[in-house]
Amino acid sequence: MDTHFFTEKEVERKWYLVDASGQILGRLANNIASILIGKNKPEYTPNSDVGDFVVVINADKVSVSGNKEKDFIYYSHSGYTGNLKKTPLFRMRAKKPEFLIRKAVWGMIKHSPLGKKRYKKLKVYARSHHPHEAQMPIPIEFNQNKRGG
Repeated sequence: MDTHFFTEKEVERKWYLVDASGQILGRLANNIASILIGKNKPEYTPNSDVGDFVVVINADKVSVSGNKEKDFIYYSHSGYTGNLKKTPLFRMRAKKPEFLIRKAVWGMIKHSPLGKKRYKKLKVYARSHHPHEAQMPIPIEFNQNKRGG
């Protein structure tokens, strides 16, 4: 008997809806990344994109633990000398709340062409409205225990 490796054409894609309000950022990002990669499916194949789509709403209401709200800093650099920009988490939340979840999930996915393909299936919105009602996303909740979800 040979092991069957699923290709991208053989997998049925689902759409999941995640409400981020009150959820802890790192644990939420970990659960979202596992759905995007496809580790929640029995058809999981590491070398092909078998993951599902994830729509995240209420990104502006995600919480962080400890003092990260004022201590955590996002860095960006343009490439020019002296152009390092530092933005604290509370300011980034006010400016671009979708960025918090996108950045956390991107850090948990491999930075390869396959990882970029998986990452494109993530849709994040700051409020509760989203344009993906036609796909009929399935609401999903994660268990936010101390030991993960």
